[in-house]
Amino acid sequence: MFGSLRKDLFSATVVFLVALPLCLGIAQGSEMNVLTGIVAGIIGGIIVGAVSKSPLSVSGPAAGLITVVIAANENLGTPELFFLAVFIAGIMQFVLGFLKWGEIAEYIPNAVIKGMMAAIGIILILKQIPHLFGHDKNPFGDDEFIQENGENTFTEIFNSLGFTTAGAIIIGILSLAILTIWRKPLIQNSKLSIVPAALVVVIFSILLNKVLGITWEGHAVGGKHLVSLPGISSMEDIRNNFTIPDFTGFGNSQVWLVAIQIAVIASLESLLCLEASEKLDPLGRSVSANRELIAQGSGNTIAGLIGALPITSVIVRTSANVNAGAQSKKSAIIHGFMLLLSLLLLYPIINMIPKAALAAILVFTGYNLAQIGIFKKQWAKGMDAFLPFIITVTAILVTNLLVGILIGLAVGFVFVIKQALSVSIVFHKEDSDTIVFDFGQQVSYFTKGKLKKRLDEMHNHQKLVFDFEGTKSLDLDAADVLRDYMQQNPNQVELKGASKNIEELLSIS
Repeated sequence: MFGSLRKDLFSATVVFLVALPLCLGIAQGSEMNVLTGIVAGIIGGIIVGAVSKSPLSVSGPAAGLITVVIAANENLGTPELFFLAVFIAGIMQFVLGFLKWGEIAEYIPNAVIKGMMAAIGIILILKQIPHLFGHDKNPFGDDEFIQENGENTFTEIFNSLGFTTAGAIIIGILSLAILTIWRKPLIQNSKLSIVPAALVVVIFSILLNKVLGITWEGHAVGGKHLVSLPGISSMEDIRNNFTIPDFTGFGNSQVWLVAIQIAVIASLESLLCLEASEKLDPLGRSVSANRELIAQGSGNTIAGLIGALPITSVIVRTSANVNAGAQSKKSAIIHGFMLLLSLLLLYPIINMIPKAALAAILVFTGYNLAQIGIFKKQWAKGMDAFLPFIITVTAILVTNLLVGILIGLAVGFVFVIKQALSVSIVFHKEDSDTIVFDFGQQVSYFTKGKLKKRLDEMHNHQKLVFDFEGTKSLDLDAADVLRDYMQQNPNQVELKGASKNIEELLSIS
């Protein structure tokens, strides 16, 4: 029991260190008060973590919703109406979970999920390189490939070379070295392994920056190169920094359109993350997707009520949680309380953390998600697995998370259909005058065209055998094609192994 709690406490610390800069960066990227981001992280940890049944998934504000938030605020005009839309979106998610729509996640191809994870890993690496160099022009946590100023991820990296900060580079490189060394057997087989590498990096970076300030004048990082978190020390601070929704906007159609958009995107990202967390879980645990939608809906309802950014389950924080050795959902809940504590008490210390150190942590997390071995494994599975995977990766990299996932899903389902068509029916000759139609376990709608085309070629054969041995389901449209042919050629077809249900579908008495 204590061992499990200890691991959850350590993993919560790692997730907290990863989540804090992302919460701040996503709020800044969304052009919102930075407190809306960290409060969303607190709700995602404590509220969603408590309601969810997922042992590993971690929720909070998501970079994939940045553009949605910016556009929504522009269309609605006031943050009060935007928070009303977040509140309504939470209610919608709760209803979707109650209606058991969460099960749609079970039909998402594995290649698409793995592609999403690998793409996020690559994005983390590419997007953090400028911060690693000390070029903090764009918000910490931004994930868009093409920026509003016309730049893209690669031009940002190239341009960052002209704005490097020596102190940031030193801190970033040494932080990466610590993270690498901490994975070596020398550390992992010693008592030092109980200390999270991310925590070591944060403490080391603060001390190193102080040393640089003393020994190398002008090269310590400061200002925009450090985390910037405002403190809450009184009720006046709370009143000044939080916004409640404008409930008079319930009749505004734009509010409902924004709410639908947030509910759909947040639900899709959460379900994909839940599916991915199950793939990452060493214990192979699975949980209810419907309960996850209810949990996410609970979080967004509260977020809208108190003026926080919308929440989703986030793969970056979830993967960090898994890699840190989390055992249960206590890790997510504890990380939420850590965010709350940081908001109330620790902001002076947190504001001493160099962004270059946090960028190193995220680069290392990205490497774990996008190792070359993952690409090799997908390649070894053949084109039907590799193409949806690599197209998902590419689409996410050159667009954004949501658009890339939708493209990946479209491609993935094309291959699913292709596979279904290839295995649903097998045609072979029994002898020179007999053709056997060997039907698979599931005969889907997508076999209709193939079946009709093949039957049109069969009129010259004396005998056809429809072998339904082992067939459990027959699509109604496919059954209509077979029945029509049998009515036109009553003496040509022999049924084999057909169940009573299939006989009834084919109108066989």
